[in-house]
Amino acid sequence: MVGAGVLHLTTQRQEFGAQVPDWFPLDEDLTVVASGVVEIALGAAFVALPKHQRLVGGLLAAFFVAIFPGNVAQYVDGADAFGLDTDRARLIRLFFQPVLVLWALWAGGLLRRPPNGPTFRGTGAGARSRSGPLRR
Repeated sequence: MVGAGVLHLTTQRQEFGAQVPDWFPLDEDLTVVASGVVEIALGAAFVALPKHQRLVGGLLAAFFVAIFPGNVAQYVDGADAFGLDTDRARLIRLFFQPVLVLWALWAGGLLRRPPNGPTFRGTGAGARSRSGPLRR
């Protein structure tokens, strides 16, 4: 994430600009710079704040969802960037965004049970506690 964010601000700035949809209300370059700063911050926070990994993982997943319209716009507009110079390549790229969302959720521990959390959260009749017997 930090590396991708740095690329937003440096050598790949124009390439990232190709993914900003025409309908997006902010300036293209401002959008690229802002998203780069967010990527750097989220990547650094993920490493530097392990106690907040779940929060940062959730924010990363939300970020990947938020930028997905840019990937769709790149496909719809036929914009060439990052070597994606055919409709087929741009379409295939769209299927990787959900993988990134799932990765962020998994890496943040949001797809796993908390280490000391309950195995079942039910409280109604027939709910089991961690130690076994039915609660009545």
